[in-house]
Amino acid sequence: MTKLFHKDKPLIGLDISSTDMKVMAVDLKRNTITGYGLVDLDPVQIKKALDEDNTYLLNNLKTLLDRKLVGKLDSDQVALGIPTSRTFSRTFTVPADAENTLKDAVAIEVGQYIPLPLALLYVDYEIIERNDDKLTVIMSAVPRKLVDNALAACEAVGLSVTMIEPAINAVARILKQSEEGYLPTVIVDIGAANTDIAVLDGSVRVTGGIATGGNTFTLDIAKKLGVTLENAHQLKVLNGLSPGPKQEKLTTALKPALRGIVTETRKVIRYYNDRLASDRRLEQVLVVGSGSNVPGIGEYFTNELVMPSRTANPWQELNFGDLPQPAKQFRSRYIGVAGLANIPKGAMWR
Repeated sequence: MTKLFHKDKPLIGLDISSTDMKVMAVDLKRNTITGYGLVDLDPVQIKKALDEDNTYLLNNLKTLLDRKLVGKLDSDQVALGIPTSRTFSRTFTVPADAENTLKDAVAIEVGQYIPLPLALLYVDYEIIERNDDKLTVIMSAVPRKLVDNALAACEAVGLSVTMIEPAINAVARILKQSEEGYLPTVIVDIGAANTDIAVLDGSVRVTGGIATGGNTFTLDIAKKLGVTLENAHQLKVLNGLSPGPKQEKLTTALKPALRGIVTETRKVIRYYNDRLASDRRLEQVLVVGSGSNVPGIGEYFTNELVMPSRTANPWQELNFGDLPQPAKQFRSRYIGVAGLANIPKGAMWR
């Protein structure tokens, strides 16, 4: 990436997901949040806004900055997170002597594994490991229209996007700092509508995902137990999979969606073990995201994947200072944007 003349300004995080948009600024010297905010989005409308030409994204970005901001933003320089489900990431190896033709190898990977033509994508890649025999390369691709629309909205409100990355990479950055993320780790990021899965081993090596999230859990409980969505949500976050008089019915309601997430997680683990692991062994599963607020979900993943699993709590590394804090049950929604706001000055230029 080219060094920009704005490099001395701090970066603020802006995270666009399929259900909301968050912003955050962090004083990295004091590990203190100086500004944050969130606006909910309609999943159908935001998909249209990223794929087509309309004002939905811009209007909501204005609302976020003008009406939903708590505290202040100290910069106009943005690290932008985009929905992981809309990106394509692969890690692959090539012979060490193929470095001069690496661009061609990347094009072949795109042609084989990505269901969009190269002309419609922005593609970036990086060598993350090398030895005498082979190079390990990580490649990311994202639809050009999505990036162009997001950049245009930011520019229209006076923000300058300095870098773009899949949201799961930002989550991984926070977990590396606070949750023993230096260990080879499986990340299961359960959002409202989607679950993103990744293997973090120094860097994000492989990703996957499924269109199942916390809202799916709530809907399934409401249907199985014949209760309102509000009551279903309460049962989910207060009882979940924990022992109690409602455990059997709640577990029965939640298991189909959870099995889907576990199946996709196993696929990601299998890809890593078969193609990338070398002599490394996955050590832990960290469950994060707004949909992870289900009591007993860590134990469920431990049993299903036969690997130590827990819900992550990265907030010990950050504090809100004098700002009013979001309610405890909502803090998990900010993990990704916190990762975007936690990129040290100059880190992108090393």
